[in-house]
Amino acid sequence: MTSHADSELFTELTTALHGLPAAQQPEWPSQPVAEQAVGELRTMPPLVFAGECDQLRERLAAVSRGEAFLLQGGDCAETFDGVTAENVRNKLKTLLQMAIVLTYAASMPVVKVARLAGQYAKPRSNANETRDGVTLPAFRGDIVNGFEFTEAARVPDPRRMVRAYHASAATLNLTRAFVGGGFADLHQVHAWNTDFVRTSPAGQRYERLAGRIDQALRFMRAIDIESESLRSVELYSSHEALLLEYETALTRVDARTEAPYDVSGHFVWVGERTRQLDGAHLEFASRIRNPIGVKVGPTTSPDDLMALAEKLDPEREPGRLTFVTRMGAGKIRDALPPLIQKASASGLVASWVCDPMHGNTYEAPSGHKTRRFDDVMDEVRGFFEVHIAQGTHPGGLHVELTGDDVTECVGGGDPIAEDGLSSRYETVCDPRLNRTQSLELAFLVAELLDTAS
Repeated sequence: MTSHADSELFTELTTALHGLPAAQQPEWPSQPVAEQAVGELRTMPPLVFAGECDQLRERLAAVSRGEAFLLQGGDCAETFDGVTAENVRNKLKTLLQMAIVLTYAASMPVVKVARLAGQYAKPRSNANETRDGVTLPAFRGDIVNGFEFTEAARVPDPRRMVRAYHASAATLNLTRAFVGGGFADLHQVHAWNTDFVRTSPAGQRYERLAGRIDQALRFMRAIDIESESLRSVELYSSHEALLLEYETALTRVDARTEAPYDVSGHFVWVGERTRQLDGAHLEFASRIRNPIGVKVGPTTSPDDLMALAEKLDPEREPGRLTFVTRMGAGKIRDALPPLIQKASASGLVASWVCDPMHGNTYEAPSGHKTRRFDDVMDEVRGFFEVHIAQGTHPGGLHVELTGDDVTECVGGGDPIAEDGLSSRYETVCDPRLNRTQSLELAFLVAELLDTAS
């Protein structure tokens, strides 16, 4: 049953958002069915807890002070069919492998945030999609409609919001079981990385770093350092707060603080397409206590940046705000410095995180949407170069990745060619780094962190 406080909060939120521009929202064919789905979601238990969100905000405050590094990664768009033990395990394995490399190289904690248990809605450039002369509504993620290119599948169905909730709950159950059940043991994760270095053409370059990590672990074992932190990890969930009906239905009043939290995920972000200052998405994000991210692209001006900060973090609370830059490899070195300079001059303390994926997408001759690994890495290098030049902290990475051996991004040390994309092109939206490319990125970033320190 919905509490009186939650009912009041829901009314307050819907009233505040009503009439504001709300981009990228589906048009449900039946409003009564949509209202019924929202009503059902409002009675559901929280997917995450407010105290966990507060803990993540403390961890992100350390990132903003230059005392930690954020690793955020996972699927571009989760699918209901992807909620399997194997799929979740492979993603977690890749994230954990990346994290141990970055932790050693940075000599600081790595905050681990997965794009999972909620990343079911996707913004689209066009409302419709045309294939072979047939035009249908665009696929907006499993939470809205189906990926199959048929008229029936592409009809928006509000009942999918309820299914997304249950899929997210199942994913979180799997995740908590894995990270608490020995899967995240530091020695086990390092053994996976050692195997990667030994067997992968891409991994051989990083043998020296892997050897140093191995030596450090053997030293810890020799002097009998054993700690629970070696056997389990903190892992937080995140997704884009895109579908406002879903997010508002899962916003609750915390009994401890009497403050509102979006309990659909620990960390939510507002995307480049929905961060209008007078829009409903920023208004919603400004009213919840979760740590918030906002994507900023190459057209973002310093004044835009400060207006976003004023809207989302007027109290200048450490850990509250994360800027996720998605500039493109060819633009980051010119577009990022003015933003950092403005923020520094105003005393704004936020976490700066690099999304090297979204600004580097192009269409291959085969028609597949793809990204070049070299472009991804060049944007990361540019991100580090700018922060080092400005004397600020390159706070983290936000990457679309999978733990599977897909062929969606070209290049890497074990290279995928454009004409090989069709071999295992499995994404339902944007191309992801596969396991080998993700681990190679981690080792390359480790070299940058080593240099920066």
